[in-house]
Amino acid sequence: MKCKMLVLPLIITLVSAYNAMVFAESLDAESIVRKVDKLYRHESSYAKMEMQITTPHWERTLEMEAWSEGLDKTFIVINSPAKEKGTATLRIGNEMWNYLPKTDKTMKIPPSMMMSSWMGSDFNNDDLVKESSMFEDYTYEFFTPDVVEDSIIYLVLIPKENTPIVWGKIELAVRESDYLPVWQKFYDEKGDLMRVMNFKEIKQLGGKTIPTVMELIPKNKEGHITVIRYLDAKFDIKLDDDTFTLRNLQKKR
Repeated sequence: MKCKMLVLPLIITLVSAYNAMVFAESLDAESIVRKVDKLYRHESSYAKMEMQITTPHWERTLEMEAWSEGLDKTFIVINSPAKEKGTATLRIGNEMWNYLPKTDKTMKIPPSMMMSSWMGSDFNNDDLVKESSMFEDYTYEFFTPDVVEDSIIYLVLIPKENTPIVWGKIELAVRESDYLPVWQKFYDEKGDLMRVMNFKEIKQLGGKTIPTVMELIPKNKEGHITVIRYLDAKFDIKLDDDTFTLRNLQKKR
């Protein structure tokens, strides 16, 4: 009887320790995903970027500026080449519009087109305006891949039920030292790898350390690659009240 009385507190202690470990691990995963999710957006941000699109048949480079506020508002305008200058994209919440200066028309993008190509690149509308949030729209946990690199943490993200996301899962690798992303791998619902996004050239921009190059390689389009390079960035800045408006979207530039 005395033995049983001693064993019971031990079991309770071990269970409590295990639960605490699981809880701590969950918090770590949460903080990692939250940091990656907000890495380029923050409370408010401005960025000057260059997008290089390469296919087996042609290549072109776009220069653009982007403004964001939290996770819900994004405004992007293309400055060059000349034939694309003034083309702009606006998202507020779940609504998105494109403005085409050649025709002076604004087109609202339906949710069904969020995965469509943006400006002929391998990035889609959702990638550029970040409608989906890894932190809010996915569940996440640590995992061990077949090939493990030193000082790298790996997570797998599964979309929550009833969330309109096409990816079956996303694998995420981050640096152990600062949780900065190294790569993301996107899988379809069948488990097939569809694309890889590599993060490179870590630098300080706007007082923040970020990968300044994002390299997207689709696995179903041989010879295709799109690279976004951050040339300048500012975070937690005051933005004009009309930044995220249709009036600003249609503004002549």
